[in-house]
Amino acid sequence: MEPLRAMFDFAAAALAVRAAAVGDGHPVMVFPGLGGAPFTTSHLRGHLDGCGFTAHCWGRGINTGPSGDFDDWLDGLEEDVEDRFEQDGRKVSLVGWSLGGIYARELAKRRPECVRQVITLGTPFASMRGATHADSVYKLLNGDAAGVTPQLKARLRQCPPVPTTSIYSKSDGVVCWQDCIERRSPLAESVEVSASHLGMATHPGVLGIVVDRLAQPEGKWRRWRNKPVN
Repeated sequence: MEPLRAMFDFAAAALAVRAAAVGDGHPVMVFPGLGGAPFTTSHLRGHLDGCGFTAHCWGRGINTGPSGDFDDWLDGLEEDVEDRFEQDGRKVSLVGWSLGGIYARELAKRRPECVRQVITLGTPFASMRGATHADSVYKLLNGDAAGVTPQLKARLRQCPPVPTTSIYSKSDGVVCWQDCIERRSPLAESVEVSASHLGMATHPGVLGIVVDRLAQPEGKWRRWRNKPVN
């Protein structure tokens, strides 16, 4: 049902009322999910641009997963974040969908001085269980599941040292929603929606939460206080 639900999410987004320009123009890098081409995040990026932010595609084409050693592969993305930070002269917010959220979280841990905040959409960082399709993410990180060490799993669970929002759905048809829950802290939160996994980047409720989180003044981040968004 995921593809059909995603179509409904996209249709709802197309009919939604245009959001107000509430952003401060700061750069936002958007990372697609596994197998996602740039067009899969184009609606999200266009929405963010229309709301007053400066959205950027991750610039690496289709997300086929890390190539070779995970940490060596991340070096290139780290350089991209640094370049964006230097070009704009402002900290960069990172928005990652599914596997893209793993990239966003790890990059924020590497370069917290360059990152304003992290928002993940359906990203199973906490415990990618073999009972879900998300176990393929672990295999991508080091070539096969056997190569994923307990140390790497523990590292992926660690929250970045910047404001972090994990958006998840209990009706997610791809990943286990419990694996998307971030431990609550002054700089971390988990926000529930009712979106499909494939429709996360177009669901109106998700877009509203992302914009609200990004619109907070730098250094004055506060947790989401509203009820779950449908």
